[in-house]
Amino acid sequence: MQVSITKDELYTMIKKAVKDVIHEEKIDFLLHKAPEVSLDEMQDIEKLYGKKPPKKIAISRVDIIDL
Repeated sequence: MQVSITKDELYTMIKKAVKDVIHEEKIDFLLHKAPEVSLDEMQDIEKLYGKKPPKKIAISRVDIIDL
């Protein structure tokens, strides 16, 4: 089986892949650099918002993309 694509299509695919990886790395970096919450800060948060997490929201729509 042989697949043929143009230079522009290849360029677009590579560009999107690189953009996705950079985005993932950026999120990973931000999550690891976020400071931990101290016990006092956590108590303040619980006073403001309560101890229970917010209710889960039902998913209203799902899109499936074939690549």
